[in-house]
Amino acid sequence: MNLLEKTLASISDIDANAVDLAQERLDSLTKPPGSLGVLEDIVKQLAGITGQSIPEIGKKTVIIMAADHGVVEEGVSAFPQEVTPQMVMNFLNGGAAINVLARHAGADITCCDIGMVSDIEHPMLIMKKIRRGTANMATGPAMERKEAIAAIEAGIEVAYKEIDKGSTILATGEMGIGNTTASSAILAAFSRRNASEVVGRGTGLDNKALALKATVIEKALDINKPNPDDPLDVLHKVGGLEIAGLAGVILAAASRKVPVVIDGFISTAAALVAGRLEPKSVQYMIASHVSEEPGHKMMLDILGLHPMLYMRMRLGEGTGAVLALNIIEAAAHIPAEMATFESAGVSRGL
Repeated sequence: MNLLEKTLASISDIDANAVDLAQERLDSLTKPPGSLGVLEDIVKQLAGITGQSIPEIGKKTVIIMAADHGVVEEGVSAFPQEVTPQMVMNFLNGGAAINVLARHAGADITCCDIGMVSDIEHPMLIMKKIRRGTANMATGPAMERKEAIAAIEAGIEVAYKEIDKGSTILATGEMGIGNTTASSAILAAFSRRNASEVVGRGTGLDNKALALKATVIEKALDINKPNPDDPLDVLHKVGGLEIAGLAGVILAAASRKVPVVIDGFISTAAALVAGRLEPKSVQYMIASHVSEEPGHKMMLDILGLHPMLYMRMRLGEGTGAVLALNIIEAAAHIPAEMATFESAGVSRGL
């Protein structure tokens, strides 16, 4: 049994008893029942995931997977592939949006090269390179099936290491020029929709480039014919290495009963893959926001996830997930710090 198989086999349903106890605790606090809305939903989900009726948020870690995409040869991105390593170095040097927001949220950042074409020398960069970028999916499979599995397992290993180091909640992030094309193709394959229905502007394509992007995705789907009933077939034919790595991060979190906050469009493509590999893993996912990519809401609906924020964001990197960490941590303080009706001497309503 390989690491992926072991991880999938170890994922179980969240703790229903802990959810019930969390509900009892919430109902005992000095507020009308359910009046804190989504915050109460978060508390109950955290309780079910961790098995603690009063859940605690400790160390927070954002895992950023970086990889390149051969499909950029088709002109589907407004930015050149050289931007991938440049932005990864920006992450490592603390100058990107994700660094600013992670510092505000008190979250650590772990950055992993799982498939960049270029090599970067930096002591903080985790090296898990499966191959130097995917192949052009418009001319054949993006990668071999065994490479997709290896990338998932690399993500599992990175997540396990962070959890072993004390992380109590993970957030997903990514970097890879061309990855909205791969994510759109994954969505089209799983949903059986036309590319034109799911494709978005990514880094800011004009109408002509957007039409080209949809055509390239349709070509990739026609050539590769990914099987929507086989998530690994979809992933290796039209996916990306960072998407595979993040699917591994999500599955690892579920197997260790750790909540994982899902970022934007690319991260949710990884969540789709993880959810198809093991449906129980969806119970451990917390949707942070809904992005400007039109396909993102479709993905969340397929997974049955409800985003907390609508901020018109489309950056990726894990920025939306880190913003949501602030809300999640605030929610966890409610059952721990609010007074109960009994302790405060407050009369309950009818």
